Amino acid sequence: MRGPTEAFKSAHPTCVQAPHKVVPWIQSVRGFASGVFAWVPMWEIAQTLPGARAFHCAMDRLHPRAKEPRIAAAAMGGGNLLLAALPSVERRRLIARGELVELTSGDVICEQGERISHVYFPIYSFVSLLSSMDESSRLEVGLVGAEGMLGISLMLGVDIAPGRALVQGTGSAVRLGAEQFSRELVQSPGLEQTLKQYLYIVMSQLARTAACTRFHVIEARLARWLLMTRDRAHSNDFYLTHEVAASMLGVRREGITESASALQRRKLIRYKRGNVTVLDGPGLEAAACKCYSAATQIYARFMKYRGCYC
Repeated sequence: MRGPTEAFKSAHPTCVQAPHKVVPWIQSVRGFASGVFAWVPMWEIAQTLPGARAFHCAMDRLHPRAKEPRIAAAAMGGGNLLLAALPSVERRRLIARGELVELTSGDVICEQGERISHVYFPIYSFVSLLSSMDESSRLEVGLVGAEGMLGISLMLGVDIAPGRALVQGTGSAVRLGAEQFSRELVQSPGLEQTLKQYLYIVMSQLARTAACTRFHVIEARLARWLLMTRDRAHSNDFYLTHEVAASMLGVRREGITESASALQRRKLIRYKRGNVTVLDGPGLEAAACKCYSAATQIYARFMKYRGCYC
């Protein structure tokens, strides 16, 4: 009978022949280590080990039972910062009762006014929250990635979606049924307290977004939105068309074209056929309106996190 390493080699010969190709997968599970154990730079370990050995070594360092499929899936869930902020017992229980799902760019999770059936804790995916007056006019009022969750209104006992939830970035998320989530709130004081703080952050962001839309110029707003997308995509490279950006910011396409060209001339970004690369992060932050840094500071204050999420 073949052992797990031999089975892995047989099923995934590419990982054995090219160890570096297993690294992105291992990167997706490393977030859990920061929440439960000391930080483990597993991608560095993987670069120095043969493919199959790298896979099993990384999983062993993560959790002694991580080779079990459900525990391995749970480990990925720790990449969400709200989950990572929970007491370990509550986090493990919530993840074990949820499921790991893949969200695809362009998918609509729910429409405005629909009943909320699930909550989502994004890991590498991110979702736009859109408010609409009619079918032809929509404005983005929020962007949820690994820093937050989708379905926060359930905290208030309201199961009706306040806006449309549109997936902007493909990636994984932990999904939990609405009823199960409500039960977890009762059983988990740490979860309730963490989400109360996050709810305040969401309220603050909504207020700031309204003011930003009214008072700040398109170029500064676009720079802020590019930074928000970069943070949630976990990459300086991502895909974005002028049409999508115009729709998200509630402006004409020509305004986006002019603003993107201005940022490109300043060598802050590179843009070609929808492919965006952030060339100068600090420079782009300087070009963005103050809403970006203000929201980051609020998140750091209440969630004890120093990353760039706004």
